[in-house]
Amino acid sequence: MATTTSPEIGSRLPNPQQLVPALGEVGAALFKATGNGAIPRTTIGLVQLRAGQIVGSTYLAILHTGTLRSAGDTEERIAAVATWRDAPYFTEPERAALALVEAVLQPAAQGERVPDDLYAHAAEHYDHAALATLAMVIGQVNFFVPLALIGKPIPGRAPAEQWTSVQA
Repeated sequence: MATTTSPEIGSRLPNPQQLVPALGEVGAALFKATGNGAIPRTTIGLVQLRAGQIVGSTYLAILHTGTLRSAGDTEERIAAVATWRDAPYFTEPERAALALVEAVLQPAAQGERVPDDLYAHAAEHYDHAALATLAMVIGQVNFFVPLALIGKPIPGRAPAEQWTSVQA
């Protein structure tokens, strides 16, 4: 049973694309850059879901869960993304990608966030173009994190319905 502390009638921030029209072009360019085929779309979705979980954004977690579901990914894999290290559902390349997103987004207890051994492990599974694309995938989702956390769009709603309208 779903409960909520307050009815969600709209986001805190009006539609950012209406406020900053160039945002649509930037978003489209990021989507084009990450969709270059160097990384499987499923891996991109897994990385984006894990990023949404790490930063604590329900909106991003629901968005990327839906994307994975629409692509035919299994409920077991989707549910296990938060605990991927112990889950049997992921390939070694996917594990390397998930390790990278965690390393980039979580502070290191000591030393570098992405140490040489983690990079070497990822490089066993991805060539230079794929690694650069994977870095852009992490950057793409992080580009939208401030809007998700500050603007608080409504999770699970269509893009046209997730933001309050800009008042004229």
